[in-house]
Amino acid sequence: MTTIAPSQTAVPAGQRPAGPAYKVTAARVLRSEWAKLWSLRSTWITLGLALLFLVAFGLIAAFQFKSRLTSGRPMDRDFADAGALSLSLFGTNFAQLALGVLGVLVAAGEYSTGMIRSTLAAVPRRLPVLWSKAAVYGVIALVLGTVGVFVTFTADSGILSGTRAAMTLSDTGVVRGLLGAGLYLGLVGVIGVALGALLRSVAGGIAVLVASLMLIPGLTSLLPTDWQGHISPYLPSHAGEAMFALHHDSTTLSPTAGLLVFLGWTVLALAGAAVRLVRSDA
Repeated sequence: MTTIAPSQTAVPAGQRPAGPAYKVTAARVLRSEWAKLWSLRSTWITLGLALLFLVAFGLIAAFQFKSRLTSGRPMDRDFADAGALSLSLFGTNFAQLALGVLGVLVAAGEYSTGMIRSTLAAVPRRLPVLWSKAAVYGVIALVLGTVGVFVTFTADSGILSGTRAAMTLSDTGVVRGLLGAGLYLGLVGVIGVALGALLRSVAGGIAVLVASLMLIPGLTSLLPTDWQGHISPYLPSHAGEAMFALHHDSTTLSPTAGLLVFLGWTVLALAGAAVRLVRSDA
């Protein structure tokens, strides 16, 4: 008996089952995070406040310095040795809070609304979500901070022209200080994203951010003097300030060392967020 194998009819190419129309790529995850970020009203408001803090407080500091100088009134300790660079960066401490808080909201906000489940269902590998959030928001904070400090310095240079605080972009260390301030603000935004993803709580992330940048540095004054010199320069805020300081001494880090220390804090925060994202459920 002869067995005839059934013939297989070829399926025309146009009728073959189509594969998935889209696949997850780094570029698409980045575009997704970009779209989500700008769709929130809080993004526009908070970024506007950060820019306002940078420019407004920098201008106020310059006008205050010139007013005291021309009137002959005694200078406060904050203004005694001030230059155009330090006066233009006076609003950095306020802007860092706005940018850091928005960073926390970028990550923790999705957990509070439950939207993170949809995000992780679309990107099952999870970690690209964290890297994309940090990259997108970090670049935005970096650009806004850099533009803000350069605009403020340009305005302050005009206000302080002819005074002992006058400086220009050609002066040694000025451009490096302005770029350092912009980079610092960008990294603060990344740390905010990392804290939001790590703690998954808006209130918790903001509390840790404020404590790290403002409260803990103040509490170091309660430590013995010998301890302060070994601990204080390596705190996130002090290391960040070293990135844009015009001068440094034996008690502070150099700009390069400050950058490396602050990058270390940033990487540590991101690593903690990555570990929790991979090992725990949404």
